[in-house]
Amino acid sequence: MGVVVDRRQRARQLRGLLALGLIAVCVISLAVGASGTSLWRALWSLMVVQSLSATEAAILWEIRAPRTLLGACVGAALAVSGAVMQGLFRNPLADPGLLGVSAGAGLGALLAIVVGSALPFGIAGYLGDALLPVMAFAGAWASMMLLYVVATRSGRTSVATMLLAGIALAALTGAVSGLLIFHADDMQLRELTFWQLGSLAGSSWSKVMVAGPVIVITTYIATTLAHGLNGLALGEASAHHMGINVQRTKNVAILGVSAATGAAVAVSGGIGFVGIVVPHLLRLFTGPDHHGLLINSALLGASLLLLADIVSRFIVAPAELPIGIVTAVLGAPFFLWILLRRRTVVDL
Repeated sequence: MGVVVDRRQRARQLRGLLALGLIAVCVISLAVGASGTSLWRALWSLMVVQSLSATEAAILWEIRAPRTLLGACVGAALAVSGAVMQGLFRNPLADPGLLGVSAGAGLGALLAIVVGSALPFGIAGYLGDALLPVMAFAGAWASMMLLYVVATRSGRTSVATMLLAGIALAALTGAVSGLLIFHADDMQLRELTFWQLGSLAGSSWSKVMVAGPVIVITTYIATTLAHGLNGLALGEASAHHMGINVQRTKNVAILGVSAATGAAVAVSGGIGFVGIVVPHLLRLFTGPDHHGLLINSALLGASLLLLADIVSRFIVAPAELPIGIVTAVLGAPFFLWILLRRRTVVDL
């Protein structure tokens, strides 16, 4: 009992540090950029002159502010989704992409890029810049619903069946995506390539309004699953005897992860390894208790993605490196380290 209390206290202390770190990273994200516009000079102008130039206002409010907010939301969504999936599958190597949600979102985005202008009822013109995130989100939800129908029988959802169905769905969406890529022109291929690598460069308030509420709500709901996920760590039978509604926990976890991941992928593209690295890194310090793990994952995931975005803006300045490359370079070695430490987890 003393060890549990000590870990929970450590998790609460870490939460405070992570919250302060996230605030600091958000300030840095707002303060730096290739344009040279300074947040501090802008604040000084507001206090002394009580006005901002049109250029400073546009850069800070229309570019950096939505980018910072969207980056924090996406990082939190991916990290919490990874923590929930790892608790659900009882495997530290689980990732939101296991459900095939990312593949479905990718297919929706590809449809928007390649054949979006041919959609009926003037949908492309009505949605404008929101067409790609809306289509990607629709693809994620369609994938989730298909997997849920396949894996659910008599009101009970088989996690193993859902995992296998997700692999099959990823293969199918990959084939359809390949067919669409074959018919894409050079401009569409370039846009698709940058979207698949992941980036926050196209952040806007419209994307924040589309994805932000979904991510915030589903991330909050995920944090309420801590008790159920702790019980599932002992096995479904043990969790049931502890009074945990196992099926309800599964349903909420699957729906929440699908919605959060789909919304995140829709607005940022393919960003990998955040969902694996963040929860596992936190477990090394505070243990597997999900009461502290889920909230801390949201804070650390948001901070790490914003830090990766800051690096992507400066490493090849004035150009911009896709953020998915940065997270892959940092996350892949860590993932290999996990495999070396936990070989028994993946032995068949």
